[in-house]
Formats: sequence, C-alpha cells, structure tokens
Amino acid sequence: MTNALSERVVDLPDELRPWITRVGVLRLDTVPKEPFVHLPDADTKVVVRVEGDGRRSVLVVGPRVRATYHAGKPVVSCVEVRLAPGTTLPLLGVPAVDLVGRAAFLGDLPGRLPRQLAAELLGLDPDPESTTRRLAEILPARLSAVADPSRTELVRAGVDAMSIRTGRLPGPVPDVARELAVSERQLRNLFAEGVGLSPKHYARINRVRAVLAHATELSWAQLAAVTGYYDQSHMTSDFRALMGVPPRSYFTGRLPEAMPCRVIRRG
Repeated sequence: MTNALSERVVDLPDELRPWITRVGVLRLDTVPKEPFVHLPDADTKVVVRVEGDGRRSVLVVGPRVRATYHAGKPVVSCVEVRLAPGTTLPLLGVPAVDLVGRAAFLGDLPGRLPRQLAAELLGLDPDPESTTRRLAEILPARLSAVADPSRTELVRAGVDAMSIRTGRLPGPVPDVARELAVSERQLRNLFAEGVGLSPKHYARINRVRAVLAHATELSWAQLAAVTGYYDQSHMTSDFRALMGVPPRSYFTGRLPEAMPCRVIRRG
C-alpha cells in the first residue's frame, strides 16, 4: 500500500537541529484512485500548503494517534517542518497535547509568535530551501530565549528511551522514569507537554511504524519479535488498533472507507 506522493528532504543547518528534525516538500502529483493514508505520527508539524490554484496557507498539524484514510484531492504541495520533541510549547505557545488530532491554521493559535511565524512563512517562496533559511535566521534566538533546556533535555531523553533502535527495544515506563530520575507522573507530564502523547502511546506508534517500515523484509513472526511484541497475534492486534485494519489487509489494499480532510478553526 503506497500513497501517490513524492517527497524531497533538505539538509538542516546545524543551528536548526536542536529544534527541527526535518524539513521537506511533499507533492501529490496526481489525484490518487486509492484512499490517501495519513499514518499514526507522534510529531507536531508546521506545514506551508500550496493548493493547485496557488492559494497558500500555514497549518499546524498535531500528533495523530491513529491512521486516517482520505479521498483523493486535486494536486497539492506542502513544505513540512517537523518539530523536535519539546519545541512545540516554546515555539507555538501551547503544549503538544492541545494539538493532538488537530489540523489548524497556525495564525489561529493564541499569542503573538504563532501569528508572526505564519505571516513570515506565507511571505516566502513555497520551497523547503527558503523555509529552512528563514527558520535558521529566526528560530534559534527566539527559542533559546523562552525554552527550558533542562526540561527539553528530559523530554528528548524520554523519547529516545521509548523508541526502537537497532538492537534495542523501548524499556518499560517505570524503568525509563527511574533512569531519568523522575516519577512516572512527571514523565507522563513531560511527554504530554513536549510530545502530546503518553510514553506508552508514543512507543506504540513508534513500534507500528517500525512494522510498516520493515514489513517487506521479514516474516510476520520475525517482525513481531524484532519490534518487541510478545508474539504475532499481539502485533496484529496493536496494528489493527492504530491502523484500522490488520497488517495483511493493509498491505493488500483492503482499507477502511475514506473520509474528507478537515482543518479546524479556533472557536
């Protein structure tokens, strides 16, 4: 199962790496006949969107806890800026948990900084290089002035501990909290503010995305083992909960019914 989508990622300058994980341009070149799939995604993103008729908008897209399936739409391109864990609150003025499941116009968020950033991005050429250069000029000083370095470091250490790495699986939440010298409640609060999800749900999304990334390389049983599931049936159950269908159905194109996309306006 693939989307009719092309993507180009640009190199990040060093000054953006503490705050941004990726800047890329995504382009839908044809109206797809199949449903368009938005995968579960733990990242918050700022998106400069260009419609087929040239109209532009700047959106903030919060973490997505489950996959969604949408009908095809006219040609569109987006410059997508993925925020690093802990960047959402200092940059956008709201904790990441307030954005879960939302796609909203950036300028509709409360406060001066989101409106200012939206205006600056709308004034640029709609390409990732222009966006990256402007962000490198303005973000480091703005964020350094308002971010809490120790809190940001804890959030990112927690995210790393709850992520799948080669040869290493996420640890249990109590163990991760102990390693970071915080309580489980503090760890959940850090994740809610800096990521938007609980540590456990973050790990579930990370694991299902690992299944999606490696499904063509291993058998189902092998895939369950290397991604940390107790067995294949547990992997299938978790995949169905987040993707809406079991793995075999997803990869053979038997997908849930598509729905229209919607951008939420404040108020």
